[in-house]
Amino acid sequence: MTDNAGIHVIETLWIDMPDGARLAARLWLPPQAKAAPVPAILEYIPYRRRDGTRARDESMHPHFAAAGYAAIRVDMRGSGDSDGLMDDEYSHQEIQDGAAVVQWIAAQNWCDGKVGMFGKSWGAYTSFQVAALQPPALKAIAPVMGTDDRWLEDIHFYGGVLANDNFWWGSIMQLFNAAPPDPDIVGWDHWQARWKERLDAMVFWPALWLEHQTHDEMWRRGSISENYENVRIPVYFFGGWADAFRDTPFRIAENLSGPVKVLMGPWAHLYPHEGAPGPKVDFVGELIRFWDHYLKGEDRGLTDEPALRFWLQESIAPAGAHGERPGRWVEEPAWPSPNVTAKELWLNAGTLDATVGEGEAMSVCSPQTFGSAGGDMCSFAIAGDLPADCRIDAGGALIFRTAPLEKAMEILGQASLALELSADRPQGMVAALLVDEAPDGSQRLITRGFCNLMHRDGDLSPKAVVPGQVMSVQVPFHGIAYRLPAGHRLMVQIASAYWPILWPAPEPVTLTLRPGRSRLSLPLRGASGGEAEPRKLPEPHRRATGAKVTQVTEGRLERTVTTDRTTGRQSERVYIDGGVFGPIGRIRLEETGTELQDISERIYSIHPADPLSARAAMTQERTMQRGDWRVRIKTYSEQTATKEAFHLKATVECWIGEEPFHQVEWTHEIPRNGM
Repeated sequence: MTDNAGIHVIETLWIDMPDGARLAARLWLPPQAKAAPVPAILEYIPYRRRDGTRARDESMHPHFAAAGYAAIRVDMRGSGDSDGLMDDEYSHQEIQDGAAVVQWIAAQNWCDGKVGMFGKSWGAYTSFQVAALQPPALKAIAPVMGTDDRWLEDIHFYGGVLANDNFWWGSIMQLFNAAPPDPDIVGWDHWQARWKERLDAMVFWPALWLEHQTHDEMWRRGSISENYENVRIPVYFFGGWADAFRDTPFRIAENLSGPVKVLMGPWAHLYPHEGAPGPKVDFVGELIRFWDHYLKGEDRGLTDEPALRFWLQESIAPAGAHGERPGRWVEEPAWPSPNVTAKELWLNAGTLDATVGEGEAMSVCSPQTFGSAGGDMCSFAIAGDLPADCRIDAGGALIFRTAPLEKAMEILGQASLALELSADRPQGMVAALLVDEAPDGSQRLITRGFCNLMHRDGDLSPKAVVPGQVMSVQVPFHGIAYRLPAGHRLMVQIASAYWPILWPAPEPVTLTLRPGRSRLSLPLRGASGGEAEPRKLPEPHRRATGAKVTQVTEGRLERTVTTDRTTGRQSERVYIDGGVFGPIGRIRLEETGTELQDISERIYSIHPADPLSARAAMTQERTMQRGDWRVRIKTYSEQTATKEAFHLKATVECWIGEEPFHQVEWTHEIPRNGM
């Protein structure tokens, strides 16, 4: 197929792997590639190029082709229409395949031998990890919203504490992994056998991941932080303050030896040209500028500007969603930056001061529902997933405040707490919030950090707390760029629970601190108003897209926090008709005629006095239909715990039309190991 710009689109291209497996790809070729080879841009992810990401792919890849690049979108082994099986995220096989794909692309007669790689989330991970294998044809990468360190900043553990995202995202992948190949692509005689092979090989990923509760080889695999020196090519990292991966840009800017460029906006887990909260930027144009520099050798002024750019967020009233986030772009030459210095404030009796105070010990045993205002750790720009007013939870924490600021304070980087505290149980956590308190009393979350007390001396061997014994504990906050206005107060909240973002310790825990023995370290940006104005970032162009999508039914979103007044149990429910990215409803992809619909319901519930009452449950359903072909997939997953073990159960059921096709049920009991 050729569009009116002369771009040739190949719907399905097969890429042979060294072991004989074939990966399915979609290719956009510029007109000149037929006569003269061009550089190529690769996006390599498992989310189904034929349907799952089709509309999003069309917002980028045709425009890379129009700029003179061969753009190729590849389904990983075991996903979409590709051969093989997917046994885990970021497997050795997956990354070896990625390197083989790069070299295969470079050898094609439409490619000049130079390849760039990019991708968001999973695609960011694979960009980093394939770069670490150093395939010769790979010349530059642009990871978007991913991490260099799977233990520190993946969705499984935060501060060494088990994250409920381990359950949630694993359950999402339970549905994704159960999807069939497209019969029109793999053949009507073969698709059922191929689908059954996938379904028979499936395992329940939340349980697989929960078998690894320390910083073991599983998390080191695929973490380029283990060997930064292996990534030697230029990197342009794009991230967002409403996303989960807020520390990676600082680490890679400090540790990678090759050229590193960073753009951190206010965005949720979206590509920046779709970014919310706004302002959106022309991500596609910025990426082409990067590729032109490193793949075509064209001087686009990339190296004439500071390497790091951050959206310095202004204070704004707390809300579960924002269309725009006020602020301004600031630039830094490197990290650590000469413009950023540390300021220390002591946690005194209810105050944050530059001087050390004294007084009686302060204790807190937070209700297990503390954290209900926290939204999600990773926003998808869905209404209600950003943090609400921190006053909702504040009664369950120790509070430390500065006096109203006489002048604005600009925070850029990673704040941290050095705590001297004791706990009354052998296992527990610290949840710390850095908060902007406005003159009207409203409290907006700036950033947060966590610490598993059994990991205070390292993440390899959990060490029980000696009840009552004073410990030195470090709590790093996630990176941020934030301007606290004059007249506002800076606040620290310290709690012993953070539900539903973190799974609770087995028993309620009381934390005890003494005034003047713990301190907050703040990275303050000291650049004055005389700094140079950053280059203006264009807004996204209104580019035409070839993905014609019809909304067949309206979507629906319900998000509630309720308390059963008869039992005291609190439940958070999220219902979405439309999938991970919000209430899209049922859609039809007009080019293929495929109709898609995902519906999910997630419920986290707990009693405020009983951590062992914690329960996470998720029900999902996907339908896929084209003409007489119709498949339906339904999944259920659940997690609870005793003092000794986690208990997980899950099911997958599949139908072709109205006929049952496959059913599987899993149950797992996994011993707790410091979690």
